[in-house]
Formats: sequence, C-alpha cells, structure tokens
Amino acid sequence: MELAQALLNRDQPTQQRRALAKSITLIESALASHQQQAQTLLKAMLPESGKSLRIGISGTPGVGKSTFIEAFGLFLLSLGKRVAVLAVDPSSPIKGGSILGDKTRMENLSRKDGAFIRPSPSDGTLGGVANKTRESMILCEAAGYDVILVETVGVGQSEYDVASMVDFFLLLMQPGAGDDLQGIKRGIMELVDAIIINKADGTNTTQAKQSQGHYQNALHLMRHNEAWQPQVLCCSALENQGITEVWTMLINYFNQMQSNGSFVHKRERQDQDWMESLIQQMLRQRFEANPEIKRQLPLMKCALHNKELSPYEAAKRLIEQF
Repeated sequence: MELAQALLNRDQPTQQRRALAKSITLIESALASHQQQAQTLLKAMLPESGKSLRIGISGTPGVGKSTFIEAFGLFLLSLGKRVAVLAVDPSSPIKGGSILGDKTRMENLSRKDGAFIRPSPSDGTLGGVANKTRESMILCEAAGYDVILVETVGVGQSEYDVASMVDFFLLLMQPGAGDDLQGIKRGIMELVDAIIINKADGTNTTQAKQSQGHYQNALHLMRHNEAWQPQVLCCSALENQGITEVWTMLINYFNQMQSNGSFVHKRERQDQDWMESLIQQMLRQRFEANPEIKRQLPLMKCALHNKELSPYEAAKRLIEQF
C-alpha cells in the first residue's frame, strides 16, 4: 500500500506529513469504501505503534491551551523529540464543519519539520473528542512521533473520554481559580494526573502560588492511582517559564509507571474499553439499519404517545424483534 510506505518513510518528513494527513482524512471519512481502506491501513500500522507518550490536555476556554501546547511542543523539539498535536475543534451545530483554527493559533510550531498539527472536528461527540482520535494516535505513533498531545474543547463531565485514551491527563487552570473549586466537577479532579496553572507571570505570580496550594490540598483529599500522586505546577507559556519542570514531572511519571508495570496494564485496559465501546456503537448502527426496526420504531413511538406501552415494554419489543 503506497500510503503505508509513505507513512513509514521518516527520511522524507514533508511527504510523510502529507501521507499522515491523508491517512487521518481516510479514517475520518464516513464512506464505507474509505472505512475499509482505513482499517486495512490501521492493521498494517499496529505493529509500528505503541511507542509514543500520549498526553491529554484540557482546560476552560481562555486558559491558554494553544499557547501552552506551542511552547511545550517547541521545547520538546529542542530535545530532539517529534511532536504530533491532535487538536479537537468544536463542530458547527448548524453546518457541521469545524473551526479548524489550531494551525493559525500554533503558527511557529506548525512550521517545524518535527511537528504535525491536525485539527479534527468533534462531530458532536460527547467529550469534545473526535470519534477517530484513537485511530489517529496509532497512525502518528507509526509515523514515529515521540509525543502525542490531544487538546480537547474544554472541561466537562465528558472529559472521561480523554482520560480513557491517553497515558497522562493534564488540566490547565488560570491563577485565582483555586479558591473556587466548586466550578470544577469532582469527577474531573479525580481524573487528572496533574494540574498546571498557566499565566503565572507578572502580577499573577502570587495569585498563581496561592491557587497551587488550594489545588494541591484538594487533590490530597481525593482518591487517585496509588502509584502516582497528582501534582500541581505553575508555568507561564507566554514567557516560557516552568515548561522544563512540566516535562521533568512527565518523565518521572512515565518512569514510575513503567517500572511497576502500570503503564502496560493501563494501555491494555484502554484497548479493552475501546473494544467494548465499538461493540456498542456497531450494535446500535446495525439495530437502526434493520428494516423491521425502521418499520416498527414509528409504531412504538406512537404507542408511547398514546400511553399504550411503557418505554421499557417498547424497547423490549424492539430488541426482541431485532
């Protein structure tokens, strides 16, 4: 397969990035013929994948995710790493298209040979994570990218989707927010592996340190992975301060998780969860495409409206018919 060969050819970075972009477009396509090609490509790439560090980055709008990712990405490039950024853009609720503004927001990073930035439409997916983000990570890993950063739309209950596909889940916050923990759902706080307080510069420095203490105290009260105690760090992506400390923390985390076997176990559990999620999606698709279900569904809805059946009875009849 010509596309697969180009994807694995690291000696031609420009051609490789084009092949990677084409490959991700292929797996994002809804056409059945494209899906078949995509699955063939993914199967060929699987043996080459699994060697990257997968980092999820989330945070409220305006916290500076793109600025942080660009500063962090440029730092990783200076260390000789190759960086892929999968930035999930919000889809338009009217036309369905995505904003796709990440390449303009990460202008310096996008021009580097060792970086690949791919905005992907969330397509209304719960959690702001595109359905095909996992497949995109496999392709990026096969192409030889050492670190994969997944930027999500924002903070919400659905950020569980992010944590279920990355090795490390990082939450960005602003100075001054630490005294208002009510604004963050407990579930999100229990998911994070680290909180980074961005914009810790100038007059914000003191406030950032106060927020750091508030968040650290809150994290100590919550149950987390026994192998790792989540940390809270301060940084200024704009002034390039604290970026080295973030990377040092990440390296310590990965070394610790790999030494006790937790890293491999986590990846295996994620693959099993992914399989179960796909089973549910495929069953739902086959259920809705079934001709008899298409015929019966309006009748069941009518019976519900007329109070002739309970939702449970209607669902049970449709499942039995399927």
